[in-house]
Amino acid sequence: MKDSAPQTVYLADYAAPGWLVDSVHLTFRLDPEATRVVSRIAFRPNPEGTQDRFYLDGENLKLIGATIDGQPVTPEITATGLTCPVPDGPFVWEADVEIAPAANTALDGLYMSGGMYCTQCEAEGFRKITYYPDRPDVMGVFSVRIEGDMPVLLSNGNPVASGDGWAEWHDPWPKPAYLFALVAGDLVAHSDLFTTTEGRDVALNIWVRPGDLDKCAFGMTALKASMVWDEQVYGRAYDLDLFNIVAVDDFNMGAMENKGLNIFNSSCVLAKSDTSTDADFERIEAIIAHEYFHNWTGNRITCRDWFQLCLKEGLTVFRDQTFTGDLRGHAVKRIDDALTLRARQFREDAGPLAHPVRPASFVEINNFYTATVYEKGAELVGMLKRLVGDDGYRAALTLYFDRHDGQAATIEDWLQCFTDATGRDLTQFALWYAQAGTPQITVTDDFVDGTYHLTLAQMTPPTPGQPDKQPLHIPVAVGLLAPDGSEVVPTRMLELTQAQQTYTFAGLAARPIPSVLRDFSAPVILNHTQSAADRGVLLAHDSDPFNRWEAGRILARDVLLAAVRDGKAPDPAYLDGLRATLTDDQLHPAFRARILALPSEQDVADALVRAGETPDPDRIHSARRQVRQAIATALDAQMDAVFATMQVPGPYDPRAEDAGRRTLGNTVLSYLTLLDAGHRAAAQYEGADNMTQQIAALGCLLDIGAGQQELAAFRAQWQGDRLVMDKWFGLQIARSDPAETVTRAESLTRDPAFDWKNPNRFRSVFGALAGHMAGFHRQDGAGYDLLADWLIKLDPLNPQTTARMVTAFDAMARYDATRQELMRAALTRIARTPNLSRDTTEMVARILG
Repeated sequence: MKDSAPQTVYLADYAAPGWLVDSVHLTFRLDPEATRVVSRIAFRPNPEGTQDRFYLDGENLKLIGATIDGQPVTPEITATGLTCPVPDGPFVWEADVEIAPAANTALDGLYMSGGMYCTQCEAEGFRKITYYPDRPDVMGVFSVRIEGDMPVLLSNGNPVASGDGWAEWHDPWPKPAYLFALVAGDLVAHSDLFTTTEGRDVALNIWVRPGDLDKCAFGMTALKASMVWDEQVYGRAYDLDLFNIVAVDDFNMGAMENKGLNIFNSSCVLAKSDTSTDADFERIEAIIAHEYFHNWTGNRITCRDWFQLCLKEGLTVFRDQTFTGDLRGHAVKRIDDALTLRARQFREDAGPLAHPVRPASFVEINNFYTATVYEKGAELVGMLKRLVGDDGYRAALTLYFDRHDGQAATIEDWLQCFTDATGRDLTQFALWYAQAGTPQITVTDDFVDGTYHLTLAQMTPPTPGQPDKQPLHIPVAVGLLAPDGSEVVPTRMLELTQAQQTYTFAGLAARPIPSVLRDFSAPVILNHTQSAADRGVLLAHDSDPFNRWEAGRILARDVLLAAVRDGKAPDPAYLDGLRATLTDDQLHPAFRARILALPSEQDVADALVRAGETPDPDRIHSARRQVRQAIATALDAQMDAVFATMQVPGPYDPRAEDAGRRTLGNTVLSYLTLLDAGHRAAAQYEGADNMTQQIAALGCLLDIGAGQQELAAFRAQWQGDRLVMDKWFGLQIARSDPAETVTRAESLTRDPAFDWKNPNRFRSVFGALAGHMAGFHRQDGAGYDLLADWLIKLDPLNPQTTARMVTAFDAMARYDATRQELMRAALTRIARTPNLSRDTTEMVARILG
């Protein structure tokens, strides 16, 4: 069926539901081709709503029959739902529908994954299961009966009863339909037990296919650590007798926080040392924490409507970021979060897909699961915490949980808790939620007679639909260093609320070196002209780890820009600074690795665009390789020594200390490989006893055009492991020469192991292609055409994955006229595809403008 004509939904048009739900009883009679879903729902009129039209959402459903209070009714059915006359008071609606899970390739609603039944209902998937008011502000208590021949039958909440071929579940906590979940399949469990601070014994299970049971131990450890942390830091204990996680191979997202039954993309929960990297372990730990933390920030308190998505996601991302920082170190975590924000969200803000953290409208809500909602949403929570302090933040969160438990809340509710708990007027701060774009802060200063004046001026560029911007309330953390590197003014939190403000620091013996935006205190772009000498002092002495790294990163960026513009070799002073940092054993290895890693090609392109220049992907790629070669040559001896000392003896341990040493060792190896023709990398590959070392060595070899023998051996070793094979596909595209990237990607689509219907495998190829800036943006447009061909092919089966991959074209306007024309042609071809989904139609239209 062709999607109905796209209709824009507006925040301003929100109206309370006309009917509320007291209870929901669902019976599933599972069949791949014809599952029957019988619903019994107790409705009552909402005193705050308008009962002018009873409407239930429903898509791709075959209605067998319906009754109201036991009497048959004949609803008026459309492609998107049904209407029916109903009584004035409370009533019970019953419906019997038929759906076809095996035919549901969109992986939205109830579908099949390798013979297993699975659901995904966020944002609007429940309407593909049965007729229901599928909106987050309608919450009810669910009871579920599952009938089927699968050995394991799971749903939300606590188990009530079971027998041969059936099981019943009850969730005592009211929830919106998007949190409903069902899983049925041939599964085995890795089990454990946790006792909450309230004395509740909670049975824990990670359900997987039988061959994956040995990959669950780390996930269970991460889950228990999350439960302890949420009790200790936020005072939030778990509230059911059971917590289930299920690993699913075919899943559009990373994971889903369904109440008591979290469903995970297999890549986000399964881990062991010989198949998973250090980055995989950290990512899995964070995602498990994120979904668990949603139990309170998303489930117990949900969002009133999908415009408030950042309310649950931004807060929960902030919570999982803090959790990872507590476990693995806040300095490196803050650097990584800033890199992610700049690479994904700043790019979003700078292009046609820019939108506020709380959008004002949407056509397809699935298109707003974005870096702006998640990562920038988390930054807003961090700024609030900086503005009100740790005690104020704790008081506000306690009030938020007490006041809104069991409710569907809004951003206004959230901010009001901070105002009521701390007395702070957050009227101006609320603009962060409504105003799109990345603010830019320009720094100027002067020093006269022992008094230092620091002037900050803010400006936010126009974005689609918002040409004019108001000043924001921005916390700017600042410290001052003396010329010798000693700190003369410790961190002070300045509050920038006007277009321009000047701050005065008196009683200084010499002109200080300012350290501005410490700990990346706000998600802004800082325009601050400082000498290389001053940045060198910050790199060597700044007490703030983030700004110490930032000083080195800016020096590296300037070196890269000089290489792009003039082919200039790195300044010897910059190389000396790298050498000093590399050999400073007082610095954590992971931090040294971050200093040593050059800004990405996208970072360089971003800097050129801000300078009013058009980036040339080929020139940027060549310049970055040139600078890497120069660094390797200059620091050869020191790198060789560091590489030897960073080898980690003994059994593999994914925790931060050992992971940091491997990170630095492999960063150094990537440079040394440029000098030794891959000798060290080949030896590391041969001797590796864990995936981190093995795949890092293989990547180094591919970087220099070698490693084909190792690549074949890797495939032979891991062809039976689907998650490792995703790495095999992606790595050889990501590390290819730009002239060969498209050809390599195209050839891999013909590989027998390329299952384009699996989101992970599709992303492993085309995500890597889109992420290879010089390879994707080839001058002849071959990268654009290849991606467009496959997106047109994928859209009828999986609109969500297609729409998300379309964002590869969102930076179109920054490139030269030839590339812009070729990208526009590819997008136009997608747009003209018959029966294109709403998801993809909206994204293409926004990019084309």
